[in-house]
Amino acid sequence: MSTLSRFILIAALAIPAVTTTLTAYENFKIAVYSRAYETAKMADPVWLEERWTRISQQVHVDKIYLETHRDTLIVDDATLEMAKKFFLAHGVQVAGGITFTIDEPNRFQTFCYSNPEHRAKAKQIAELTARHFDEFILDDFFFTSCKCDLCVNARGNRSWTDYRLQLMTEAARDLIIGPAKAVNPRVKVVIKYPNWYDHFQTLGFNLKDEPIMFDGIHTGTETRDADVSAQHLQPYHGYSIVRYFENISPGRNGGGWVDTYGSKYMDRYAEQLWLTLFAKARELTLFDFRLVDDPLKPELRAPWQGKGTSFDYDAMLAPFKLADGTVVKPSTYARAVGVTCEAVDKFIGKLGRPIGLKSYKPYHSSGEEFLQNFLGMAGIPIDLVPEFPANEETILLTAQAAEDSTIVAKIEAQLRAKKNVIITSGLLKLLQDRGLKHIADIEDSGRVAAVKKFTVGQQVFDGQKSILIPEITYRTNDSWELVSAIDGDNGWPLLHDADYAGGHLFVLTIPENFSDLSEIPAPVLSAVRKVVTAKLPVQLVAPGKVSLFLYDNDTFIVESFLDEPVNVQVAVGLDRPAIEDLLSGETIVGEIRTAVLRWDAAPVPEKRVMSFSLAPHSYRVFRLK
Repeated sequence: MSTLSRFILIAALAIPAVTTTLTAYENFKIAVYSRAYETAKMADPVWLEERWTRISQQVHVDKIYLETHRDTLIVDDATLEMAKKFFLAHGVQVAGGITFTIDEPNRFQTFCYSNPEHRAKAKQIAELTARHFDEFILDDFFFTSCKCDLCVNARGNRSWTDYRLQLMTEAARDLIIGPAKAVNPRVKVVIKYPNWYDHFQTLGFNLKDEPIMFDGIHTGTETRDADVSAQHLQPYHGYSIVRYFENISPGRNGGGWVDTYGSKYMDRYAEQLWLTLFAKARELTLFDFRLVDDPLKPELRAPWQGKGTSFDYDAMLAPFKLADGTVVKPSTYARAVGVTCEAVDKFIGKLGRPIGLKSYKPYHSSGEEFLQNFLGMAGIPIDLVPEFPANEETILLTAQAAEDSTIVAKIEAQLRAKKNVIITSGLLKLLQDRGLKHIADIEDSGRVAAVKKFTVGQQVFDGQKSILIPEITYRTNDSWELVSAIDGDNGWPLLHDADYAGGHLFVLTIPENFSDLSEIPAPVLSAVRKVVTAKLPVQLVAPGKVSLFLYDNDTFIVESFLDEPVNVQVAVGLDRPAIEDLLSGETIVGEIRTAVLRWDAAPVPEKRVMSFSLAPHSYRVFRLK
């Protein structure tokens, strides 16, 4: 292209765009993140126009983050300004982005914040970005894994956690936020936290102090396929982490962030998108400008397609018309985002605030890492919180709660207030020598058992595989097994109940492999849910890998992560005669379920139960009637 032609095209880009795009979504915004590599390529207006047209015709985009730095690549001022003008002319909000990496492919090599040269460079990049944008976001890597001589010497006798928490908190204040606001007092500085929250403190991410320092936070909801990703995260994680960060910084959690990595099938990518939105994320950020433009390929079609799934790969490929009559043939990942968001936007505004069983995770705590997400996959709705939820009737405590030095006293206070506390076997092990025996003589014996058979009352159920569990012991008639795990002629509690001062301490035995929670037979798992979710408006009666998402306005979602169709039930109060499918309009009338409250008494009505089916990797949305 000649210099004159390029000048004419650049000038034309300053004129408001006329390209027809899709209608904005009513209940959330869509953003795209552009790495520095792609932002630098935006110096070529032809390259930019071609890719933007293809993306924007397949998914509506409200905002773009233009990254200024990654891996020591700094985008020049002229390119940043030209790209800004382009997107503003197309009606797209523009913000900046920074990734503080030296060499991302080298095990995510981050800046060394003990190194004066790196510190000066970080400050320079923050100032540069603030000059161009009134908002910028820090991608995943504002942490440090460096253990160079400078870091080792500066750490002294402190733990890596203590050293890095202090180092990165000071770096946030002195190298990023302060310098940026000195250059541009209007600038809003946002930190995006990645998905590995249980390990943050060791690398310097400070969830206690940083959310207050920054103008906002953002949530990494990338979960991918557990068997092809080194993180092995559960799909439910993409929902629960949004709620956790919202509880940490109410009203300031800007949204969720999804990428295309590590998903064998397009359904898994779509699940990441809608789970983020199920959590009521305000914005869905797509990483990245390059990946969203990746071509669709036949191998992305899952084997279970064609069974009425929520994400229909074949329907996604159908050509469609824009408002001006332009026919668009889907060609890239952008269209998968478009059809997923269009479907969710039809109902998400009808749902209230997400609710669930409160689970207390103190700041900077670890133990039974990410367990709440395995419980979510097993059909127990979780609401992760950073402060002890004393006002709740029932709470869940995992090994993370042992970080709180007063946790045993708090447990006893809940029980004295006639409330219920569910603790995991992992927490029991940590507290049994810290005063918990003052409440009940229950302990982790230190032994494990391989179990495949379970009993609920007088009923026996066989599982599909043998699972390892810790052997929990107790004193006969001092406390009671509600659900048992059996091996040969011996057995141990899977769910145990000890009453105390009018309250109940339940011990939930967690398999050695957390994913085995979903391998427990459906009637057994449902018996556990019946107890631990008794105070919630809906209980799930289903096998594992079926999840329940509850909202405070009598609405809920049930989703199956199974590869085959599944029959599911939900149990609700006797005063709720039916449920309505908000997508199809179908009404499902419940049947009365009875329960034996005493062995010497007749059964009494307990719940209404509604039955329905779910296609593989699909959801249904309901309202209680």
